[in-house]
Amino acid sequence: MPRLGTRKLYHILKEGFRSKHLKVGRDQLFHILRVNHLLVRPRKSYHKTTNSKHWLKKHSNKVQSLKIIHPEQVWVADITYIPTKSGHNYLSLITDAYSRKIMGYHLSEDLRTEGPLKALKMALSKRRLNGSIIHHSDRGLQYCSYEYQQLLQQNNLITSMTESYDPYQNALAERVNGILKDEFNLEQGFKEHVQALQVVKESIHIYNTERPHYGCNLNTPEFVHKNKSLEFQKLETLM
Repeated sequence: MPRLGTRKLYHILKEGFRSKHLKVGRDQLFHILRVNHLLVRPRKSYHKTTNSKHWLKKHSNKVQSLKIIHPEQVWVADITYIPTKSGHNYLSLITDAYSRKIMGYHLSEDLRTEGPLKALKMALSKRRLNGSIIHHSDRGLQYCSYEYQQLLQQNNLITSMTESYDPYQNALAERVNGILKDEFNLEQGFKEHVQALQVVKESIHIYNTERPHYGCNLNTPEFVHKNKSLEFQKLETLM
């Protein structure tokens, strides 16, 4: 986690400080990092991966005012680019909206539907609950394709899409993209596809299992997804 924010870094380190009787608070850690030129600065970039000017059926936004209360209630999907010396690779992601866990991913060398399909199949293989899931994405050609929509229907997933070009209608997916590219340095670029694939795999594993997340009360996405899924299963059996 080379560009982890200071507040999350303090959350990870504070027990170690206490065990060694070091009186380092959060403000002191900020000061230590600042004087040693170690504070990270946010980076912004934009690269269009969505082609929504097509004739395929588009769907309404079903999550705009929805209260998300458990894992696998809503999955958000998006595609972001990863630079390599031979050209852009494209990372397809499926993220659980409640736990923030990345459920499925695939790194492709093109923008064909095959990449998002493989990410969705991985996510489906990791499901813990049996109920229906709302699948929310932009209006990209890949998500509107017959193959993708057929896989959603076969697995009891309900299609939801943004109704405008506003990225805030899929803000959670955009946020996960930003974390991987900025905090894990995926945007720095790679020599080749194989190298990018290995780093993406490692980064997603660390994101899911080691990085504290504000949306999870500084727990990891994996911890929240596993425990809240078990709680929800027990609740369902009592109902």
